[in-house]
Amino acid sequence: MVEGTTGRVTRRRVRTRANLLDAAFSVFAAKGFGHVSIEEVCEAAGYSRGAFYSNFSSLDELFFALYRERADLIAEQVSGVLALDGPGLDVPAAVDRVTDVLLLDRDWLLVKTDFLVYAARDPEVARTLLEHRARLRQAIADRLARARGHTALPAVLGDTDGAAHAVVAAYDGVTTQLLLDRDVEHARAWLKQLLTALLTDGSGTPDHRRN
Repeated sequence: MVEGTTGRVTRRRVRTRANLLDAAFSVFAAKGFGHVSIEEVCEAAGYSRGAFYSNFSSLDELFFALYRERADLIAEQVSGVLALDGPGLDVPAAVDRVTDVLLLDRDWLLVKTDFLVYAARDPEVARTLLEHRARLRQAIADRLARARGHTALPAVLGDTDGAAHAVVAAYDGVTTQLLLDRDVEHARAWLKQLLTALLTDGSGTPDHRRN
């Protein structure tokens, strides 16, 4: 009987933690980290401060956990969409799938930008951000390496690691513009055009230029 009770408590705690993280994501995206209180997170989640402190010791710890959870999900999604086809790389099709994942959620970009600023002032936190970026680059580099002998990369990019760095850098630039102009469709089209040109000779680039 004790085991059954413990199981119910554990499941309830897992659910409470998940709800707090979901609520925090919405509040952080709307107001920004540094402008949010524990009370606001608790109110959004429908829990007491006691429920908060039974799961997190501070707002910083919650923010750290939130970033790691979402970043891991994004890395897994990118790896998943890059594993969908055979050894030959259909660059426009792969770019379509990756940009659909990466540009899906502007709220995530807001939270991620807050985390970048947070990490820039804390070397310990920066390691987590660097780890996430390395995972994204590795997923891209692994896919490009799998296409060797089937799909040639422009020589200027160097090896697959260099190409992966270039892809992430392009994504950073496009998403910065997205945060300012809020035009998701243009950002998605521009990233597709940019990455297709970057990974090929440019001849397969779709025409998404604005007039």
